[in-house]
Amino acid sequence: MAITAPTPDILGERQSGQDVRAQNVMACGAVANIVKPSLVPVGLDKMLVDDIGNVTVTNDGATILKMLEVEHPAAKVLVELAELQDREEGDGTTSVVIIAAELLKRGNDLVKNKIHPTSIISGYRLAMREACRYVEEKLAVKVDKLGKDSLINSAKTSMSSKLINSDGELFATLVVVAVQAVKTTNAKGEVKYPIKSINILKAHGKSTKDSYLLNGYALNTGRAAQGMPIRVTPARIACLDFNLQKTNATWCPSSQSDITKERIEKILKAGANVVLTTKRIDDMSLKTSHSDMMSNIFQYFVEAGTIAVTTFADMEGEETFDSSFLGHADEVVEERIADDDVILVKGTKNTSAVSIILRGANDFMLDEIDRSLHDALCIVKRTLESNMVVAGGGAVEAALSVYLENLATTLGSREQLAIAESLLIIPKVLFVNAAKDATELVAKLRAYHHTAQTKADKQHYSSMGLDLSKGIIRNNLEYGVIEPSMSKVKIIQFATEAAITILRIDDMIKLTKEEAAITILRIDDMIKLTKEEGNEEDPCLAVDIRIGVL
Repeated sequence: MAITAPTPDILGERQSGQDVRAQNVMACGAVANIVKPSLVPVGLDKMLVDDIGNVTVTNDGATILKMLEVEHPAAKVLVELAELQDREEGDGTTSVVIIAAELLKRGNDLVKNKIHPTSIISGYRLAMREACRYVEEKLAVKVDKLGKDSLINSAKTSMSSKLINSDGELFATLVVVAVQAVKTTNAKGEVKYPIKSINILKAHGKSTKDSYLLNGYALNTGRAAQGMPIRVTPARIACLDFNLQKTNATWCPSSQSDITKERIEKILKAGANVVLTTKRIDDMSLKTSHSDMMSNIFQYFVEAGTIAVTTFADMEGEETFDSSFLGHADEVVEERIADDDVILVKGTKNTSAVSIILRGANDFMLDEIDRSLHDALCIVKRTLESNMVVAGGGAVEAALSVYLENLATTLGSREQLAIAESLLIIPKVLFVNAAKDATELVAKLRAYHHTAQTKADKQHYSSMGLDLSKGIIRNNLEYGVIEPSMSKVKIIQFATEAAITILRIDDMIKLTKEEAAITILRIDDMIKLTKEEGNEEDPCLAVDIRIGVL
């Protein structure tokens, strides 16, 4: 007698096999189709309106996907992928989503042709490793060989698809000067460029060409009281993350002011003449600090987003404030920019800081310029730290497509062709968005790269890419269309890993809320009890209970 194991009851819906894989690929393709028209210098913008009516106009892939309320679990993987690329590299968010969706589409076609997903995943991983190695060994060029303009060119390439493309020279120069100004060396002797030390302030009015660079970190706030000095030199800065207001001492209301006064005196005795706090300051605190006996110390309380000291409590339970908590700067000064007062911190002790003041007509323009500059800052940072760049305009993708096709012919499996065909989606989308003949021009581009890889005297063809304004093929390395090689490597790695993650899924179980099921059971029990006990009350009572609970 055959014994069959009972099938467990699953409280929800279950899909498995090819159905769930096709559904995942379709959802990811829909997400990629949203951002495809935004790729390239002549890409189109999206207008996004949220639930309270706020409008965002952008062509930044990460911003578009972040604002979309994506519900499908596989599509959410692509949204997280774009956020990861934005966090790691700053640019390439649209490209990574498009490549990942195309890899999924090609992989799904292979599964339909009876190739096991495990074989496809192994082929993808091999192709990813070979592609990254080829970029680093054959396509990457040292920045030193291209001259001092290479940094400005890499920033202009990043901005080429943005709103500020027409003023690319101005903003590229601002970005390069800003990144070089925050250069620092860590304990290991490595040179780093912390772009968090670059603050971007947005001010309405004037033209975008009137944007400029300020030496010093600008805080978008003013003095807490008009009686305080406008300039403090040198500055000893205390950073707090708690209120300087009356403490709620219910056991002794008269001591509320005394506790706050003691805290202020501890800060002043430590030598602070500038105080930055994330919380509020009441009038009593301002008067106390201003009339303190230590008349030779300037009192300067400012609300800002700096966090350092969160409590006065020490290990013994007492309240102390040590002078070692203080930061140092050459000068803290209040200046007026447009219609707002800002606080500038200049000449900091450990790292230098700069601020970029953006001017523009409205919030939409300023927000988009802010996003564009963030991408450009990240690209210049990566270029300086890695010191290696590659040609842009689809040159890398076309070269890798030809290389991986040749590689696949030397192997027994053919899954590498999926990546080779998937990478061609970037030059195809570039041409389609530029209203050019994609089929013909991509064929020409592949022919150039095939020649570069087969003939030793034609290796300079490996930098051939697209000129979208004229619709021709040119050497983009000579024309200054360059990108950090690290950015391209990360795009290939992230897109492949995301595609593999989704291809591995062959079963999806969507659970229903358990609370809803319990509520229904309780209602049924209530109705049964009413009937069993022979309750002669109005039968509408049970109906009312049902409606009320549901």
